[in-house]
Amino acid sequence: MLPPAPLPPWPADPPAAGAVLLRAFRVDADEPMVRDLATDPYVPLIGSLPAEATRAEARDWLVRNRGRWSEGRGFSFAVADAATGEAVGSAGLWLAEIAHGRASAGYAIAPRYRGHGLAADALTALTAFAWTLPALHRVELYIEPDNRASVRTAERAGYVCEGRLRSHQEIGGRRRDMLLHAVVRPV
Repeated sequence: MLPPAPLPPWPADPPAAGAVLLRAFRVDADEPMVRDLATDPYVPLIGSLPAEATRAEARDWLVRNRGRWSEGRGFSFAVADAATGEAVGSAGLWLAEIAHGRASAGYAIAPRYRGHGLAADALTALTAFAWTLPALHRVELYIEPDNRASVRTAERAGYVCEGRLRSHQEIGGRRRDMLLHAVVRPV
């Protein structure tokens, strides 16, 4: 297998929308947010963050995410409060299919920061950043049908539900349906 192609450069100016900006993770400063994120029962099922992460596990997760760009996987950002710079969540733009003009996006806001529209702001910023990459023409999200909050977030950020993918992904040891939401590059 060939190593991944180099990615476009890291953004010189942090992508931003509404009350958030997207920046590189800071291992020391962002560890409390990551530990809060690890208390959510769903987040550890869909990624590499252990449930109820210890300080060391949270720091390891941060180091791994800081390396995603240099590994050629995509852009893994801390979602930060635009006024204070404090991390409130994470967002990623994954570029495994960039050669086909596609990317997938993901986001998670730590439990103590939810309910303020930060996820929609983060997804809006992430999507605007995606359009700075000339090779991209489509960004996709995969959301479980029962995750109404995430569906609302996707809709607020301009994503359209294109359909239900039956038994698409294993989560928590069982196959799950996923809703495919997407945006295409504005003309």
